[in-house]
Amino acid sequence: MRISARADYAVRAALHLAACQDEGPLKAEAIAGAQSIPHKFLESILNDMRRGGLVLSQRGGNGGYRLARAADSISIADVIRTVEGPLVSVRGVRPPELSYTGAAESLLPLWIALRANVREILDGVTLADVTSAALPGRVSALAEDPEAWTNP
Repeated sequence: MRISARADYAVRAALHLAACQDEGPLKAEAIAGAQSIPHKFLESILNDMRRGGLVLSQRGGNGGYRLARAADSISIADVIRTVEGPLVSVRGVRPPELSYTGAAESLLPLWIALRANVREILDGVTLADVTSAALPGRVSALAEDPEAWTNP
């Protein structure tokens, strides 16, 4: 599975906003600098997140961006879906829309199972979970397995 730079930057920006939510609106430049994200790219991402209802923007000298909802009500999946679309697709198609024949017929349930597991992890972790370093137990258990950190 591949996480795009756009999705990674969006999640990091959302986490920064969550961690600084008591400081008022943050300027895109400040988020970009704090997270080492190219500023122009971040502006595009923040606009998508604004259109998707995840962040609010405020104009003016004291303006900037802030989360539209509490950090504990925004999942990592919400952020990724907002900037990228479906969490799992095959050749740009959602798994239920696929069909295979012959030797590949059993491939569809595999893609569906993969999607279910990705959803379970990413829908089950909120911005607040990550900023507080309190990942859900199942996620922590997966990450604590030494095999999870190796590349085959």
